[in-house]
Formats: sequence, structure tokens, C-alpha cells
Amino acid sequence: MSSKAPRSNLFQQISKSARAIWEKAAFRPDIAIILGTGLGNLTKRLTKQISISYESIPNFPASTVVSHAGRLVFGVLGGKKVAVMDGRFHYYEGYSLDQVTFPVRVMRKLGAKILIVSNAAGGMNLGYKKGDIVLIEDHINFMGVNPLIGPNDERLGLRFPDMSEPYSKRLISIAEKVAQEKRISVKRGVYIGVSG
Repeated sequence: MSSKAPRSNLFQQISKSARAIWEKAAFRPDIAIILGTGLGNLTKRLTKQISISYESIPNFPASTVVSHAGRLVFGVLGGKKVAVMDGRFHYYEGYSLDQVTFPVRVMRKLGAKILIVSNAAGGMNLGYKKGDIVLIEDHINFMGVNPLIGPNDERLGLRFPDMSEPYSKRLISIAEKVAQEKRISVKRGVYIGVSG
């Protein structure tokens, strides 16, 4: 997707990408997962797996980070149909926020209602240690930009989405319960976005 592409074409670009994916893998995910650095092995746990390279999807950005596989992997994990981004795009690489968020919008168009995001991040909270698992319960945007800037297309969502619960309290509770059952320590935190 060209960084110069007018935002007015965004819905059409998303639709074209979704159609191309449907032609390769008629799969309707319930959950979209964005894998953070070092978590690519999760895709090996998917059954009924279908892998599509980003390069073969119209309008998709190209993954520039060497360790990122650059593919969408569809399959079943824990009885749920998932779409997994194995490789992602960053604002600091020079992509626009429309490009960074484009795959999420495509996965939503394909049917995903839940988004699970993982990443490696530094911590400002002195109570956190390297390697801690932190469940995001809110975020603060210090980037100075956001993907809602520009003309709004109601087909993509509201101009100002409700931010009273940006991260599902129900899903956070489920994650904490499962972590407790598995004896995995998790914390809660507020994510701060910076441009990198």
C-alpha cells in the first residue's frame, strides 16, 4: 500500500485485501493475534493451518524486520479459529499509521471480533522485571499521531470510538484466571505508545 494512497480509498483497499485472502483461504477467524518478537513458534500449534505471505496480499505492507516471517497464518488454536500475524509493521520503520493498522482492519473485515496483541516492551513501573507478563488494561498515546486522523469513513468505525473500556475486562479476567491455574505470574499495566 503506497504511503501516498488517499485515505478515501482505505475501505476499498481493505476489501480488496480481504477478497484476495478469501480466494486463498476461505477462513473466517473469530480471533486475530499479532505475535510479538520471539513468539513465532505459536504458529506451530495451529491445526488446519493455511499460511499466506504478506507479499501475496494486495495493499499489504512488506515486513522489513529480518526476524519477522511476514505472513498471515490461519488455523485452529484451542478450538477457536484464529488469524495470526507472524511479523508486523512499525511506525518507526516509516509506515503511516493507516499502514500499521491496515492488517488489523483486514482481519476485522474477515470476521475477527477479538484482537490479542503481544510484544516486547520496556517498563517504567519499578515493580516490573525483565520478562514479566503484563496485561494491558489501558493505554496512553504519546506518539503525537493516531490512525483516526484524517477524513472519517463510517464503514471503518466511529470517528471517536468509546474508550471507556478499550481492553476487555472480561478477557483480562479470563487471562488472569488461566495464568493463576497454570501458576504463571501476570501483572496489569497501562501501555504507553511512543514513536520509537
